[in-house]
Amino acid sequence: MFFLQLFAKFLKILRAGQTPAQIAGGFALGSIAGLSPHLNLQILLVWFVLLVLDVNLSAALLAFALSALIAFLMDPLFHGVGYFLLVDFEGLRDFWTALYNAPVAPLTRFNNTVVLGSFAVALVLSPFIYFGMRSFVLAYRNHVFARIERLKIYQLVRHNAVVNWYLKIREMGE
Repeated sequence: MFFLQLFAKFLKILRAGQTPAQIAGGFALGSIAGLSPHLNLQILLVWFVLLVLDVNLSAALLAFALSALIAFLMDPLFHGVGYFLLVDFEGLRDFWTALYNAPVAPLTRFNNTVVLGSFAVALVLSPFIYFGMRSFVLAYRNHVFARIERLKIYQLVRHNAVVNWYLKIREMGE
């Protein structure tokens, strides 16, 4: 039942009045937050940016939930990337030492390989997620939903007085 509600919310987000860029921006920022395994300073900053920018918060919450589900499967990859950045990459050792000795930097938990790796992978993936989601929303609105709107059954249900009355009551409860 949870997944059906999630799917219905996703379809509602795609049809929302916001621009595809706002939906894609929320989705990209939400995926950055969802891929991180812990609550830390950089994720709080991502949520702050999410709230300050004019992006779709529902898309961000959906992306957060979806990426948090798959993040556990990607932990070995995150550990490998984090280990490479913390230990194997010689040029960054002094940077990590100086960062960890700074007063606020330990709140980032970048000394944890999984946290650092997940944040690095999320940052690298975020432009691809943004542009992919933006293209997907445009394609859905221009092709898929346009076809659905032309179906007779959709027109019958959508223009039914009882259905419209129910939708108005349901919107008041939300």
